[in-house]
Amino acid sequence: MTESVAMFSKVLIANRGEIACRVIATCRRLGIATVAVYSDADRNARHVRLADEAIHIGPAAARESYLRSDAILEAARRTGAQAIHPGYGFLSENADFADACVAAGIAFIGPPASAIRAMGDKSAAKALMAKAGVPLTPGYHGDQQAPEFLRTQADGIGYPVLIKASAGGGGKGMRKVERSEDFVDALASCQREAASAFGNDHVLVEKYVERPRHIEIQVFGGGQGE
Repeated sequence: MTESVAMFSKVLIANRGEIACRVIATCRRLGIATVAVYSDADRNARHVRLADEAIHIGPAAARESYLRSDAILEAARRTGAQAIHPGYGFLSENADFADACVAAGIAFIGPPASAIRAMGDKSAAKALMAKAGVPLTPGYHGDQQAPEFLRTQADGIGYPVLIKASAGGGGKGMRKVERSEDFVDALASCQREAASAFGNDHVLVEKYVERPRHIEIQVFGGGQGE
């Protein structure tokens, strides 16, 4: 994290649902006041009821509410929140938002923008790992996004392939494709979901691994060099 949560007396949670409730519960145990944000659809949601304060930030569509960094920063200013916890998804891996928080004098509880830019975008992360000589799943993670070009790449990789949103995570914006003739429709569906969830429809295409062995490592930083 870029800052220590214990330094704050009030934190705004820029998310909804289960993750917002978990952050609120932790803040309460630490004696930290919380601010929830909510869209039209979440006016009566549990996280809104649990928080000490709640601010309406827009219509039901995420891109008009939870993905609006200006509305969330304004909510933080209005309530005097000293820090913003982004939860996961939405703006949690948006480097521009992390920069905007710092510029506004509000701490971003998460990685610094430089780390988000390096690792938050799957395509950029793959390019960085390739440069470092790390073996990668065969695939295409470049900037060209024309549907027929991507299908040609998929044909060359060999089916099944996985279309994956470059931004965000949580399994959103992912489609397994078994045949070339299904690729373009699956791509369009994947891009719609990615745009809705992350505000970014950029995708990569890689070989689908049928029986993977997955090891994930969580890395935490305290903002003081440790």
